[in-house]
Amino acid sequence: MKRNALAAWATAAVYVASASAVFAQTPQGDAKAGAQKVQSCQGCHGIPGWRTAFPEVYHVPKIAGQHPQYLVNALKAYKSGDRQHPSMRAVAQSLSDKDMADLAAYYATETK
Repeated sequence: MKRNALAAWATAAVYVASASAVFAQTPQGDAKAGAQKVQSCQGCHGIPGWRTAFPEVYHVPKIAGQHPQYLVNALKAYKSGDRQHPSMRAVAQSLSDKDMADLAAYYATETK
């Protein structure tokens, strides 16, 4: 039994260290700076019920109020190609880590 508890503790410690490293790599976002960077986002994500036809017809999600780390992770995944969407990949390619953090901070504070 003691080995199982030790193994569980070690696994938890590795998980916490890994999660801390991921969060430490994301710069702190500035919502005011993010408000100045939303031009390429608002055209789709700022319109209630918006649907687009590229690359296929789909509902564009509203991202206001979303958790900032989720938004940063999503943008990084688009930038790296782990998430597939031509328009989002193009937008994410132009963003620095600081831009992503600022946009995420802005959208996390928006409720509309």
